[in-house]
Amino acid sequence: MESREISAPFIGIVRHRLATDGKGVTTLVAFHGCPLRCKYCLNSQCLDPKMVWRTITTSELLDELLLDNLYFLATGGGITFGGGEPLLRSEFINAFCRIKPAEWKINFETSLNVDRSHLERVLPHANEFFIDIKDTNPAIYKEYTTRDNAQVLDNLRWLLSHEGMADKVIVRLPHIPNHNTQEDVNHSRAMLEDMGVKRFDEFEYIMKQDK
Repeated sequence: MESREISAPFIGIVRHRLATDGKGVTTLVAFHGCPLRCKYCLNSQCLDPKMVWRTITTSELLDELLLDNLYFLATGGGITFGGGEPLLRSEFINAFCRIKPAEWKINFETSLNVDRSHLERVLPHANEFFIDIKDTNPAIYKEYTTRDNAQVLDNLRWLLSHEGMADKVIVRLPHIPNHNTQEDVNHSRAMLEDMGVKRFDEFEYIMKQDK
């Protein structure tokens, strides 16, 4: 079925990533735009309207990524959509996945803090989800991101309700200086394990020292 052409704003494309966000060699495709306002945002350019790198159509993105086709096929890799929040561009992703080579894997780096309709739209194309959960405590989450996390947890439960999806979900659990403690991280992990999460990436945000 032929897909209609859609365009979206991007902050960058990063090639030749190995064992970072998916199997094999991956290319990170980062969208502009995010619903969160995290205190220690790593990609703050995704929030600034003046920092759009390029606006690209689905066919233009395919042409860009065909340069990496040999790497994808040789290693079982593919594309990781990030940002910003990639699920806000679910219509673009859905249209792109209809024209890409079938062998390419599709991964998502997401906060899951989006309307369920976006998640439903991309689910048929997803090989792995890397979910940045921040913290399951609503007060900690809101203090850090300025948003509620009820939608995040509801979307995660919905995702895990699908057969085999627990094996495709990796939840990132950060220890965030001045916002949560190791005890908070442990509490989040226990809660998420009860929900059915099997795979975790625990780490600590490293803050730059003022000179």
